[in-house]
Formats: sequence, structure tokens, C-alpha cells
Amino acid sequence: MTPINISEFELLAKEKLPQHAYDYFSSGANDEITLKENCEAYKRIYLKYRVLVDVSKRDLVTEVLGQKISMPVMIAPTAYQKMAHANGELAVAMAAGEAGTIMILSTLSNYDVEEVVKSSNGNIWFQLYVFKDREVTEDLIKRVEAAGCKAIVLTVDAPVLGKRDRDLRNNVKLPDEFSLKNLEPLFKEKYSEKNASGIAGHFANYLDPSLSWKDIEWLKSITKLPILIKGISCKEDALLAIQYGAAGIIVSNHGGRQLDTCRATINVLSEIVDTVGCKTEILIDGGIRRGSDILKAIALGAKAVLIGRPILWGLAVDGENGVRSVLEIIRNELDTSMALCGCDSVKKISKDLIIQNN
Repeated sequence: MTPINISEFELLAKEKLPQHAYDYFSSGANDEITLKENCEAYKRIYLKYRVLVDVSKRDLVTEVLGQKISMPVMIAPTAYQKMAHANGELAVAMAAGEAGTIMILSTLSNYDVEEVVKSSNGNIWFQLYVFKDREVTEDLIKRVEAAGCKAIVLTVDAPVLGKRDRDLRNNVKLPDEFSLKNLEPLFKEKYSEKNASGIAGHFANYLDPSLSWKDIEWLKSITKLPILIKGISCKEDALLAIQYGAAGIIVSNHGGRQLDTCRATINVLSEIVDTVGCKTEILIDGGIRRGSDILKAIALGAKAVLIGRPILWGLAVDGENGVRSVLEIIRNELDTSMALCGCDSVKKISKDLIIQNN
């Protein structure tokens, strides 16, 4: 079967991946209510059909932090991509470069940041966790700057690791050959099977739960790269992000993997846009599976969306070609949705197209 949508890619990926790998990539926290709601919430938002508009030519190009991308879709940071395919992050970077978009590389990459940047014709941003040992964080930032990354995406929604029942049940250790290349010079110990998650638990011990807003100022003092804050889920934190000088914010609940029963990201977006929309660029991730979902997010005020799991499904099915196909499917679906809503440009997408059925 040749997959023609993201759901079919996931079905094929589930067949190809070992059970523990599929569970790690697909699982959410606790009862996975937020995981499911991230997707379901988009289905309750309806689009306004517009007709007799000249849409013979359509332009999907947009800019994020001044960086032009071919469509308002970026690749979210996801860990341990070598579990999906031997070429892991290298394959994703090459597909992203060819598609003319930005890949955000996870701290927990199985390939060196230097290798990944060289593999991409596009821009690479770096997703950062802050460690208890601040020298480790500072050294990592210097390294990603030297490698040529264009921005830092600071993940702030994981002071502790969410309880992911499926991952706990599998209690799987990260294989030795899947080492965390960006951290190898910093952490020499092997990764343990113990702690809150079979794969991620040992690493979680190094994260700094004392991280606070004042540390944004410290981070800004040690890098010239723009810092986006990923994990904003309410207007109060959005205001604080602006106050402390974030270059942008990413509305995210960690793919439903942290706090279960928190709101779907698309349901949070409007209140954040209404509060700080004119002061910063806003991105969003979580639950995006169709091109029409992207249109809805843009209409509600996001500058672009980040997709994570769909990229992993493409990677698992056919490596770089699979990721390329996923991005092409998403692009074509967005293009079609724009045409049927009477938009010949991303700039024409507006809230007038949205009808919400709560």
C-alpha cells in the first residue's frame, strides 16, 4: 500500500517498528486524554467555504523570525530518531532542506548537530534542555552556534518527566549504538533502564527542575541566537515570555506527553494570540494531521505549525523518501484547503474563515 495520508503512514509505521519503539513515539501521559484531544479539537473547528475567487496561482511561502520557508510548516524536535530509521536525523534534515523548511533538532539526537547541519540545505534550529550543570548547557549552546544553527528552542514544559504508562510498561533501554551524540562529550555514563521512563528516565535526572523565568536572561547573555520558548499553554505564561525577551513562543503541551487533561494546543491558541499576538511570533504544535489543520492554526493566529509524529511515521516507513512524502502530502492538502477557502496566499488566511463548534 502506498500511503496517501498521515493516518496511513502511521499504520504502516506501526507494522514496521518494534512495539517498544512505536509505543515510545506514539504514547502520551497517563490516560492519554490530552494526546487524543490535540487531534480531536481540530475536528470541532469548521472552515468557511468561499467561492468565485481567483485561486489559479497560490503562494504558500512565509517567514519565521525573518527566515523564509516554502510553507508554514516546520519539523518539531523529536528524540531518538534512529529508532525509526538507521539514518535518523540525517534523513529528516535532508528531506527538510529539500522541502525548503526548518528542522528543529532535538538535544536527544542520535546524530551530531554538526552532521545534521551539514546534511540540510535549509535551516536547522536546536531544541535545548537546561541541565543542572549549567556549564554543560553553556558548552552545548556554544557547540550548536559553531555548527551553524539559526535559533534555540528552549523546552520549558518538562521540569519533571510525565508518566507515560506504555513506555513504563515496556521498560526499554536505549541501545548502546543509539547514543546521544550531542551529549557524548558531556555524559560518559551509559543510559540506565531505571527511573520514570525506560528510555528517557536516566537523562531526566540531569534536567534542572529549578529552571525559572530569570534563567531566560542568563541564556540570552550567553548566546546571540534568538531564543524561542516551547511549552507555552496559557496567556499568563505567554505574557511572561514576552516580558523576559523571548524571540518567539511555541504553543505546545509536549505532544500530550507531560500533563494529561491539559487543554489541546489549538484551544489555547486564540487566548494567547489575543494577549500577545502583535508582540511576538507564535508557532504551534500538537495534533496536526491534515493540511486543513494547518490552515485552521494559521487562521487563528499562528505564524507556522510544527509537526512531529507524522515525520517519524514517514521516517519509519521509508527513511528520507518517507519524510519527503509526508511533507508533500501536508503541502498539497494545505494548498487544496487554501484554494477551497478562497485564499491564494498564506497572507490571506484570516480568522474570518473559522467557525468553531464547541
